[in-house]
Amino acid sequence: MKVVLASHVWVTGPCHEIKKYILRRDKGTLLYITHPLYYHDRLNGSGYELYSDGKLVREQYNKIRKIPEIINYFSAFFRNILYVFRTRESYDVYIGFNNLNALAGWFLKKIGKVNRCVYHVVDYTPQRFDNKLLNFIYHRIESFCAVHCDETWNLSGRMVDAREHFKGLRRELCGVQKVVPMGIWDEEMVRFDFESVHKTQLVFMGHLLKKNGVQFVLDAVPLIIEKIPKFTFLVIGDGEYLGKLKAQVSRLKIDKCVRFAGYVEDHAEIERMIAKSALAIALYESGNKEKNWTYYTDPGKIKVYLGSGVPVLLSDVPPNAREIEKEQCGKIVDLAPKDIAAAVVLMLQDPELLRIYRKNALAYSKQFDWQKMLDKAFIFDNNHATSPGKVTCVWK
Repeated sequence: MKVVLASHVWVTGPCHEIKKYILRRDKGTLLYITHPLYYHDRLNGSGYELYSDGKLVREQYNKIRKIPEIINYFSAFFRNILYVFRTRESYDVYIGFNNLNALAGWFLKKIGKVNRCVYHVVDYTPQRFDNKLLNFIYHRIESFCAVHCDETWNLSGRMVDAREHFKGLRRELCGVQKVVPMGIWDEEMVRFDFESVHKTQLVFMGHLLKKNGVQFVLDAVPLIIEKIPKFTFLVIGDGEYLGKLKAQVSRLKIDKCVRFAGYVEDHAEIERMIAKSALAIALYESGNKEKNWTYYTDPGKIKVYLGSGVPVLLSDVPPNAREIEKEQCGKIVDLAPKDIAAAVVLMLQDPELLRIYRKNALAYSKQFDWQKMLDKAFIFDNNHATSPGKVTCVWK
C-alpha cells in the first residue's frame, strides 16, 4: 500500500502514531508530510520524509520561519500537493490531518494522484476563529471535507454531533464517519508495581496553556500539604503560560513541592515519569461550548495516564470523563481549590483505593491499543452509500 500522511505538528499526535503503525509493516511506500503548527526553534519547517519498505529513502525540510499563523496554515494546502508531485508517485490512501491538509488530498484524488482520501479530525470547535469571515471560510472547508472525502476519522462522536447541531450538516450527507480516538501502544507502555511508585506524587503532562488548568491545581497545593506534608506536584511540558505558573508558585510559597520538568523530548522518559506517579490530573475550563476545543476532542494525555496504570482526576469536559469515572479509573472534580484538594487527599491517603483504581485504569486502557484500533480503521468500505448516517467506532 502507498500512503500519504499530511499534518501540522507541535508535539506527538495521531499522525506520529499512524506513521509508526505503517512503518512497522515494512512494506509499501509512505510519504510523511509535516508543517509546524507554531513557530519554535526545536521544529523543522514544512517538509517531507519518503519511506520505501520501512526504510527512509529521501528527506527534505525547509528552515522554520516566523510568518503569520494563518499564512503558515493555508500554505500547507499547496505544499502538500507539491510534495506529492515531487515523489512522482500515485498513492492508494491520503490521510489529511485537519481540513486544509485533507482538502489537498481531495484535490489530488480529483486529478488522479490519490485513490482514497481520509479526513482525520484532530481538533474541532464550532467557533475556530473570532473573526467571523475567517471562521466561516474555515468551516465551509471543514464541511466540504466531511462530505467529499471518502472517510472522516473523528477523535470523538461529539465532533459528528457538533457538525449537525451547529453547522446543519446532516451526517447522511457525509462520507463514512469513524470514531478513531487517541490511543496507546499497550505492549510498550512503561509501568511500575505499586510498591515502586511515588505514593504522594501528582503529575500533569501537556502544553502549558491557561485552558489546561494547572493554575487550579497550584491553588489547591497549600490545602493538600496540610494533610500530606510530603506531597509533590510534577509538571511535565512547556508553553506560553509557564512564566505565570512559576510566578504563582512563588506567590503561594510552594516551591519545595512543585517541580517543573520542562519540555522532555524522549516520550519514553515522559511515560516513565508518569508511571512513577501515584495520581494524574487533567483539568479543563468548561466555558462556551462553541469555543471549547477539549469538549469535542479526546485529550491524548488521559490515555497515557491510564495506560501507565495511573488514575486520573479530571473535569467534566472531555467526552470520556463520565465513562472514566463510571469505570472507576478516575474521578471528576470541580475546579475549586477545596474540591481538587479533597479529591487528591482522598486518593493519596487510601492505598487500597489507589490499587483498585490503578488496576481498573490498566484494564480500561487496553481497548485503545493503537495496533488494534488502526487495524480496524484501515478496513475500507468501497460503498459507503450502503450505511448512510452510520458512525463506526473502531475500538471496543
